[in-house]
Amino acid sequence: MKYDLLIIGGGAAGLSCALVIGSALKKPFAEGKKVGIIMHQRNSHLQSALLKNAFGYAAGTRGMDLLKDSVEQLEQQYPEVEILQKEKVKRIAEADSDYIVETNKAEYVAANVVVAVGYTSPMRIGGLEQHVIPHQKAKTEKNRLQLRNEDHLVQEGLYVAGTLAGWRSQVTIASGSGAAVATDILTKWNNNEHTKVHDKLG
Repeated sequence: MKYDLLIIGGGAAGLSCALVIGSALKKPFAEGKKVGIIMHQRNSHLQSALLKNAFGYAAGTRGMDLLKDSVEQLEQQYPEVEILQKEKVKRIAEADSDYIVETNKAEYVAANVVVAVGYTSPMRIGGLEQHVIPHQKAKTEKNRLQLRNEDHLVQEGLYVAGTLAGWRSQVTIASGSGAAVATDILTKWNNNEHTKVHDKLG
């Protein structure tokens, strides 16, 4: 089955993107959309993070706990988002107007793909080589990389979020980047009418 959106990466950017998208799947313009997230987490820098200066998180929050809690939040609040665990993306290839995402276990077809893995060199996902450039906001000696993009858009249907989009490695920056990509995709689905999702008391 074809995905309308497949998110690659289960760190701050990927999970934030998935949560915002999930919150909109009962809206008329998004109803019936098939969304999945391939939950890369083992290499997330959040695994070793201790959050003390991040808005919205209690000082002393461990990154590994934030990752675990966010997956549970996605599962409980937005079960329509399919979580694909224990798969590693090997390659992304164009196929007409869609993308084929090849993992170590399967192949998936998606109309839109968000790549939200880390910025560590070398790039381990094939098919993206032509978009890779040195990271513009990291120390040169760290040899970080990013995907060339314009406001998170690499090319039609292919997005990048978080540090791989060229942002600095801060959890609030990465999560904001993922949320921004989500609202751009929702806007696209909503006939290009600017779209965001808020919940309110009462």
